Amino acid sequence: MSLDGPRLEPKSGTTKQLVVFLHGYGADGNDLIDIGRAWQGLLPDAAFVSPHAPRPCGQSPMGREWFPLTFRDPDERWTGVNAAAPVLGEFLDAELKRRNLPPQALALVGFSQGTMMALHVGLRRAVAPAGIVGYSGMLVAPEQLDPESFMAEITSRPPVLLVHGDQDQVIPVQALMHAAQGLAALDVPAEWHVSPGIGHGIDQEGLRHGAEFLARQFAK
Repeated sequence: MSLDGPRLEPKSGTTKQLVVFLHGYGADGNDLIDIGRAWQGLLPDAAFVSPHAPRPCGQSPMGREWFPLTFRDPDERWTGVNAAAPVLGEFLDAELKRRNLPPQALALVGFSQGTMMALHVGLRRAVAPAGIVGYSGMLVAPEQLDPESFMAEITSRPPVLLVHGDQDQVIPVQALMHAAQGLAALDVPAEWHVSPGIGHGIDQEGLRHGAEFLARQFAK
């Protein structure tokens, strides 16, 4: 199985970076690609791609999912990110190769379930991405696995920015705090921003933080 989705060419005409958007549960790649248009001013050398998740969504037949959610199995997110990781990893490798870019020219930007995928896959790349931006999501860790086994899986430590609305009813803002603590325990450098009055979505302030964060990481 191979992924595909909408793409945007770099504003400058020269591709030096690749930003990959990973959409949320029940959406598809079209949901986030417009963020790339908003970010082209700060990231003129970035190509953007927003792949459709591999599976039709169980709850939203028109949408897609990275993995199914029933909320009945406490381990379903852990099982899900592991099952979806290989096809996403293959897509990232193929897209970098297609653009003739080195692995460190990659950035991952996720929303909700897409953030779970961005963190899971990004921390396990052979070469660390330039950065990961996670909106309204969480760091998926197994209920049963001991912390040392979990740490042994982490092969890269890219800088991470977490952004969350304080009125999120879908994934409460506490998930940001848990993720920040989890990343700190893994020695992954993380920054975070809480958007006041925002639910399960992204406001202009959150978008600005994301673009500025990636511009800083790519400039290093």
